Amino acid sequence: MISDVINAKDLPKLDPVFGQLSFDDHEQIVFCNDKDTGLKAIIGIHNTVLGPALGGTRMWQYNNEWEALNDALRLSRGMTFKSAITGLNLGGGKAVIIGDAKTQKTPELMRKFGEFVHSLSGKYITAEDVGMTTEDMDTVREVTPYVTGISESKGGAGNPSPITAYGVFMGMKAAAKFKFGSDVLEDKSIHVQGIGHVGEALVEHLVNEGAKVTISDISQERLETVRSKYNVTIYGGNDVYSEEMDIYAPCALGATINDATINKIKAKIIAGAANNQLAEDKHGKMLQDRGIVYAPDFLINAGGIINVYAELENYGRQEIIRKTENIYNTTIEILERAKANGVTTNTAALNMAKERIEARKKENS
Repeated sequence: MISDVINAKDLPKLDPVFGQLSFDDHEQIVFCNDKDTGLKAIIGIHNTVLGPALGGTRMWQYNNEWEALNDALRLSRGMTFKSAITGLNLGGGKAVIIGDAKTQKTPELMRKFGEFVHSLSGKYITAEDVGMTTEDMDTVREVTPYVTGISESKGGAGNPSPITAYGVFMGMKAAAKFKFGSDVLEDKSIHVQGIGHVGEALVEHLVNEGAKVTISDISQERLETVRSKYNVTIYGGNDVYSEEMDIYAPCALGATINDATINKIKAKIIAGAANNQLAEDKHGKMLQDRGIVYAPDFLINAGGIINVYAELENYGRQEIIRKTENIYNTTIEILERAKANGVTTNTAALNMAKERIEARKKENS
């Protein structure tokens, strides 16, 4: 009896794939299971009009499979638009592995995951994401060529995190130019939330520019390490969203701009590395109404995919840097387009990405 086991709040889950907004016409969703290694993974392939779907693999201890599926769908959809707006001939895909990366990840599990990736014959190409390392991608590479972000010693472009951070830095400077009339970040108060590999690299750029940087993270050990390394301030309050600051840079998990936080935010600019920073589309409009400049996340955090795309197109470091620095110009273009058309910056960025996809559809037909 369904009524005995399903709560009212769970009714939307009766259509857990096709019926949810984040599905958004995905081409393919692959559920991967292997009893021997404990692998439970989901691969989302959103769109391959521009090319094969490239996107990282995230390993995370989700509360349930529903959360994992929704994350895979939202992330793979975001990768479609990230590649399109950056001018890369790639589609959008993403994978999530359900589990604790610190205690449950093994070489055997990674190889088995690589076998599932290989079974897709190149329609999906994986890379590094949260809970993954370059060494993990090297392990996947043992069983499939459809992986990027492998070690430079093995012919890859290496860890994409520093390039991702550099792209965020470029997008942040563009947003500052739009908001303040100058892209100089010296003496600007900037809060970096989440200081993993990308967040720490962003902190380094900001400190070198002379910004006043405050950091927060769930790991006290990471906080102490980064503080001692860059002489920045650890946030000591309990509600960062209510703090006065020039720029808020979310660099951990997404959806920090939501119903509970949005009316408290006092930052003048939001520009960070996290994916899917807006919990809902309406939050982009709410930021706009309050005069807060939002640099679309899937645009300014595209440095990582630019870095791994180099492995497919065989271009070098100089071209990686050039393409990443162009995020500055695209961000300015998006902010100006949003202002001229009276739409949110997120909508303007999505429209630009969709225009490129539709143009390629017409070419292909």
